[in-house]
Amino acid sequence: MKTHETTVADMVGAYPVCRACGSRKIVLAAWAAWNFATGEWALDKLAGQNVCQACAAEDCLQWQLDEEFRRQRIRRLNDAMRRGEIAHGSVVATLGVQALGDDALPGISAQVATYEDFSEDNDPHGEHDFGTFTHEGDKLFWKIDYFDRALKMHSPDAANPEVTHRVLTIMLASEY
Repeated sequence: MKTHETTVADMVGAYPVCRACGSRKIVLAAWAAWNFATGEWALDKLAGQNVCQACAAEDCLQWQLDEEFRRQRIRRLNDAMRRGEIAHGSVVATLGVQALGDDALPGISAQVATYEDFSEDNDPHGEHDFGTFTHEGDKLFWKIDYFDRALKMHSPDAANPEVTHRVLTIMLASEY
């Protein structure tokens, strides 16, 4: 499956640092224009020149990702998906799960929504994107995948709900 071309600077949790000293004290030259409607100066455009306030290096900007911030955000979005609180998402029940009958689906959905049995074995990245449980003697799996909003490719940034469509799939373990 293809992925979108996304730069680090475009991703949620990205921040600029100085390539020379690692400081976060980067300033970027910009132009401001007077906004007659608001009566305030407003950012007009960025000049592209940057300087580190800590070491005075010029054109030193590089982007870093806060991986822990991203992991926690993806976890929160996935937990919200399981509870049905995501605007851009779909839930898929496989044919095996559907064959359990309409009476089984509310109980199965409730178990997915309240699932908390995460461990290093089933959640090695800490994103709450997979789980397994038993419902009335049947072993089931659920998993969350991340697609772009058109459902054609992987999401360019799973931590950004504006570019991601989550798909929660619930299946019998025997269907995996």
